[in-house]
Amino acid sequence: MPAAVEREDMSANRRPQRSGDRETGHAMRSVSLAGDTGPRGQSTEGGSYGPLRGNDCERIHEGVLTLLETVGFANAIPSCIEALTKAGAIHGDDGRIRFPRALVLDTIKRAARHFTLHGQDARHDMVMRGTRVHFGTAGIAVHLVDLEKREYRESKLQDIYDAARIVDGLDNIHFFQRPMVARDIADPLDMDFNTLYACVMGTSKHVGTSFTVRENVKPALEMLYAIAGGEANFRARPFVSNSNSFVVPPMKFAEDACGVLEACVEGGIPILLLSTGQSGTTAPAAMAGAIAQAVAEVLAGLVYVNALKPGHPAIFGAWPFMSDLRTNTMAGGSAEQAVVTAACAQMARFYDLPGGSAAGMTDSKLPDIQSGYEKGITNVMAGLSGLNLIYEAAGMHASLLGFCLESLIIDNDMLGECLRCARGIEVNDEALSIETIADVCLKGPGHYLDNEQTLKLTQTENSYPAFGDRSSPKEWNEKGRPDILARAIAEKKRVLAERFPRHVPKPVDDRLRARFGNLIHLPRASMGG
Repeated sequence: MPAAVEREDMSANRRPQRSGDRETGHAMRSVSLAGDTGPRGQSTEGGSYGPLRGNDCERIHEGVLTLLETVGFANAIPSCIEALTKAGAIHGDDGRIRFPRALVLDTIKRAARHFTLHGQDARHDMVMRGTRVHFGTAGIAVHLVDLEKREYRESKLQDIYDAARIVDGLDNIHFFQRPMVARDIADPLDMDFNTLYACVMGTSKHVGTSFTVRENVKPALEMLYAIAGGEANFRARPFVSNSNSFVVPPMKFAEDACGVLEACVEGGIPILLLSTGQSGTTAPAAMAGAIAQAVAEVLAGLVYVNALKPGHPAIFGAWPFMSDLRTNTMAGGSAEQAVVTAACAQMARFYDLPGGSAAGMTDSKLPDIQSGYEKGITNVMAGLSGLNLIYEAAGMHASLLGFCLESLIIDNDMLGECLRCARGIEVNDEALSIETIADVCLKGPGHYLDNEQTLKLTQTENSYPAFGDRSSPKEWNEKGRPDILARAIAEKKRVLAERFPRHVPKPVDDRLRARFGNLIHLPRASMGG
């Protein structure tokens, strides 16, 4: 490992030291104490799993430095060329920007880390540190899944707002990045502005969004500053990040996205540096090669961001998508996707950078058995790997083409179980239970049903699903044979009829509507009046 980037916790084989302090709880639901659901929704520490072994991370790192120094990037816009060459990058006669090894290593050393992604409500702040795991949504689905009709229809602006307010009440979904495209809005400025408006009005959790062109960032910033109570307040606690596909794989800058990146950095918005090459098409078919290319692309973006503003918050967003190599179609729910996402988490840990990647991208069209096992496998692997931000984790179907509101509700249960898996097992004198076992066997009733430890741990040791059914066949039959899909449909309807978040005060919204007029498409009536 080069000395310029070497750190105590950058070893490829590092595993987090598990403390006896277990205040990092997660979703709990008590079934024995009526009306008490216990602590829910907190992030937890992962990092116990990594598919890269031995010196794999170092080998990928060396390959990445070689790619950046010898291949470099095409299609840089003039302002990008200016910023990068001033920082030490080389603009070649062939038009490509190349990154000397020393520049990359120095950028990694100086880059922002351990920063916070804020919510409008401070309860939802997320600290980007170590192997702390957070699950959230994301995507550009163009369809909403109508579960009752088993049909797909075009997604609309109202659907984005509805998804946001459902997520606002789901404990195991920690952030909300817009998961759908508002297909009922044609103009790019109107779509970008209204997508963001629907997200920040629908939830007080951290929001991720994107912009089509640089010019669309300015009115969005004006809106965000107004909601925050001023520009200084937003810059101190930015509750929106920009999901930025600044690269067109392989190894080319995306011109419009680079303009957006520059405007967002200037405006104080954290950047998710997003590389989404697809294996066998825009990235190598070999998983190690897809990872190497993605890491190279993200590190180029990191140099770019720090050339614009040293220390600006940026997320290591290596998202290589896996293909079914028989058809070259995306295979987001595959085992290969689970392994590659976990490996990208390892690379983020190798550099001690806050990492974000994708899981939960089932290829199934509906919330069925295939959806369950694909989402469960990919999300739990990402959690075990210690990935800080797990995008696409809930609601997504058909390899990012469809989004289902009912799946948000079902997936929230699944993510609670994933968090419990990531948390692992606490081993200390009390947990080993030697005295408890002796008391029950030698002095007590011979069972642990009413033991003090059992009652105490009911609320802290286990995860309890809100919608998963754990009743006996007899109890299930007596309850009318409940079906999880029917229950999720009913819950969705209840939430959409009752939950209209008011974290943005009405006077602030009134001022926004007066300022932006017809640019705001979402009617007040559809937001509860």
